[in-house]
Amino acid sequence: MIKDHDCVVLTANVPDEGLEAGDVGTVVHIPKGGEGYEVEFMTLTGETVAIVTLLAGQVRPLTRRDLAHTRELAAA
Repeated sequence: MIKDHDCVVLTANVPDEGLEAGDVGTVVHIPKGGEGYEVEFMTLTGETVAIVTLLAGQVRPLTRRDLAHTRELAAA
């Protein structure tokens, strides 16, 4: 069960926001009883990249087997 302030993993690209599957974000709001999530994605230095509303199928909770990985954000 995903809750407010949980970290989640994006499972599909969101090209309009420059986000790729595997990016990690933080749930900031759960509208409609969990059918979707408002998720904030930030750089590792704390700069907000995007706040997007995603369907439940577009994110998953972190697992014990997840490994952190970085990529450089493409210039706008």
